[in-house]
Amino acid sequence: MTEPSLIDAAADEAVTLTSELLRIDTTNTGDPTTLVGERAAAEFVAEKLTEVGYDIEYVESGGKDRHNVIARLAGADRSRGALLVHGHLDVVPADPSEWSVHPFSGAIEDGYVWGRGAVDMKDMVGMTLALARHYKRHGIVPPRDLIFAFLADEEAGGKFGAQWLVDHRPELFEGATEAISEVGGFSITLRDNVRAYLIETAEKGIRWMKLRVRGTAGHGSMIHRDNAVTKLSEAVAKLGNHQFPIVLTDSVREFLAGVTEITGWDFPEDDLEGSVAKLGNISRMIGATLRDTANPTMLTAGYKSNVIPSTAEAAVDCRILPGRIEAFDKELAELLGPDIEREWMELPPVETTFDGALVDAMSAAVLAEDPGARTLPYMLSGGTDAKSFQRLGIRNFGFAPLQLPADLDFSALFHGVDERVPVDALKFGTRVLDRFFRTS
Repeated sequence: MTEPSLIDAAADEAVTLTSELLRIDTTNTGDPTTLVGERAAAEFVAEKLTEVGYDIEYVESGGKDRHNVIARLAGADRSRGALLVHGHLDVVPADPSEWSVHPFSGAIEDGYVWGRGAVDMKDMVGMTLALARHYKRHGIVPPRDLIFAFLADEEAGGKFGAQWLVDHRPELFEGATEAISEVGGFSITLRDNVRAYLIETAEKGIRWMKLRVRGTAGHGSMIHRDNAVTKLSEAVAKLGNHQFPIVLTDSVREFLAGVTEITGWDFPEDDLEGSVAKLGNISRMIGATLRDTANPTMLTAGYKSNVIPSTAEAAVDCRILPGRIEAFDKELAELLGPDIEREWMELPPVETTFDGALVDAMSAAVLAEDPGARTLPYMLSGGTDAKSFQRLGIRNFGFAPLQLPADLDFSALFHGVDERVPVDALKFGTRVLDRFFRTS
């Protein structure tokens, strides 16, 4: 067992490293002309790993300043499947004028570490990096190989990160059979201060779709029956107002059954959305896993107010439940009809079961630090780099453990204003991950 004083030092370093990472602007707009890139953060991570003796793979993936860092720590049993621990270095944009502190300050104030990426996901990167350094410094050998991967471009689908590495450098993940990453292991407080830690076992598929309508260009003062903007607006309104059917997946059923067991709350299928609202702030995330969604996000048309344009385009963020892609496509075609052109970038759903030795090790690590708690599976409404790694046959979980205050609206912090992570939660998570790495 690791001496408490040593793991406490690693937990303190996790806070420091998270703050330092948050000071590095790695904004990913998805647009090569405006993004910052991950290079500075990758160099920081590479230096911290080589400083303690790791041999690293520093991989440039083709785009400007798009860099990835991979290191492997040999385990006691090299014949066992390796555990991949991956985190992304990029963050979504932030407008400093909207924040209480500068989003790239890494400020440690009021018991929190503040900054864009604090929960998505430089907190996990900080905890992972601190433990990787801790193990190397003190000669700690885990039961099996640990592959630490610090990746680019997750916020735009991983074209220069996980996708690229799986396509071009799969040997870096040789032997990996299971993986953990972001948006799981965090606590929600149910009744009587009973906490449940949600481990992600599934995530919806992503389809970032562009709709395009063509019409007849002309002068804005005349009558136009073939106006591309009008036709697109009607299609977007129809799609944005549409409700896809409720479909209960195994992950969601198991989550709701666990909550019922803890709280006694019922989740009747004839009022599922209403009853899910009882979950409080987390209900937004859970509610989004009850059905497919298609949310219009951007409109583009025209170049002058008195010119009818010949084309109009809209961006739509579609999230699709496991097993629903074929049905989603059929429903979409019926809604939009044949005249709306569609093109998209798609990443598949991910789903595994909540069982096995790895799940047992996660639960045991959490309960050792919070004995009265429960662990439950859940589905993430968003997406992660797990979508790429599943192509290598790797079983994926979200497990970035954090013990959170009961009144913290955690789901609102993802891509939100004043993103922050509690200092105590980072220290808790580091201790949990240490137990997990040494027993999984």
